[in-house]
Amino acid sequence: MLRAHHCVGGVVLTASHNPGGPEGDFGIKYNIGSGGPAPDAVTEDIYRRTQEITEYRIDDGISFDLTQIGEHKFNNGQFTVSVVDSVNTHLELLKTLFDFAKIRSYIASSSLQITADAMSGVMGVTAKRVFCQELGVSEDNLIRCTPLEDFGGSHPDPNLVYAKQLVDEMKRGVYDFGVAFDGDGDRNMILGKHGFFVSPSDSLAVIAANSQAIPYFVQNKLCGVGRSLPTSGAVDKVCEALGLAMYETPTGWKYFGSLMESGRIGLCGEESFGTGSAHIREKDGIWAALAWLSILAYRGASVESVLTSHWAQYGRHYYCRYDYEGVTTEQGAAVMAKVRNFGFDRSFPRLSA
Repeated sequence: MLRAHHCVGGVVLTASHNPGGPEGDFGIKYNIGSGGPAPDAVTEDIYRRTQEITEYRIDDGISFDLTQIGEHKFNNGQFTVSVVDSVNTHLELLKTLFDFAKIRSYIASSSLQITADAMSGVMGVTAKRVFCQELGVSEDNLIRCTPLEDFGGSHPDPNLVYAKQLVDEMKRGVYDFGVAFDGDGDRNMILGKHGFFVSPSDSLAVIAANSQAIPYFVQNKLCGVGRSLPTSGAVDKVCEALGLAMYETPTGWKYFGSLMESGRIGLCGEESFGTGSAHIREKDGIWAALAWLSILAYRGASVESVLTSHWAQYGRHYYCRYDYEGVTTEQGAAVMAKVRNFGFDRSFPRLSA
C-alpha cells in the first residue's frame, strides 16, 4: 500500500506473531516509503525522539465510516483521511506478477483440489478474492476465512501445531494443495496431499530453483536470494548451482529490505514461515501460495513430487526449530548468557564427513 500510494512511510497495526498487546497478538510497526520495515537507523531515531516527548494531544472530534472508500476531510480540509481498498490494490499488483489465466487453466484441467486456512485473520478476504473469484476454487474449500477480532480463540500462527485444522483436512487426501496464513497474512505454510509438509526453508529453495515458472522473475531476472541466519542452507545449494548471489542476514525482514533496495536480491525467506520478493519489500503469504501454484502449473507435478525431485538434485537439509512462548526478558537474557559462556568440549565425538 505504501508503494502504491507513494507514501513516505506508514504505521502498520498488525496481528503479528511477535508478542504485543494485551493478548500477545497485536503489534505496531513502522514501514518506510519503499514498503519494507524501518531499518535500524530509523527505529533508533524514533526511539530517541520518544524520549523527548513532553506532551501529546487527542482530538476526539474525528469520526468517519471506515467502510466508505474515499476521502474524509476534517478541520476545514486541513486534515484528510483516505480510505482505500487494500485488497484490490494487492490483487492488481499480484496480477502483474503471476499468470492468473495459466494457473486457473491448470487447476481446472488437472482437477487440482485446493484449500486455504486464513486462521480467522485478514487474509481470508484476499483468499476469497484470489482463490475463488480469480482461480475458480469453491468457497466451500476455504477454512476460517472470516476475519475475527479474537481469531476464533486460536493463535493465528501457520505451523503444524496451530494450523492443525488444515493439517487434519489435508491428511484426508481430498486436497492436493493446502496453505495456511497467519493473522496479518504475511506468513504461510504449504502442504501437499495427505499432509505432506513443506518446511519454510525448503519452500524458499524450491521457489529459487523454479524461478523460471514465475512471470515476475522472468521479467525481473532473479539476481540473488536472502535468508535469515536460522534458515537452513537449502537455498545456498540452489544459489551455488545457479550462480546466484546468496546473503545470510540476522533475523528481521528489515535486513532483506536493505538488500532489495540496493538491487542485490529479489527473493528472501525465513524459517518462521515468511517468504517474499522485491514486489513489496515484505513477506507476503498469498504471493508464496501463488508462487507454488505457478510452479505446479509449470511442471505439471504435485507438491510432493516437486520437493522430492528437488531433494534428489540439491540434497536434503534437516533442522529443527523450537518455540518458547511467554519467556520474560530476564529469562531470555539468562539463556543467552549461558550460550555465550558455554565451553565446547573438544573431546566430544564428532560425526565423520
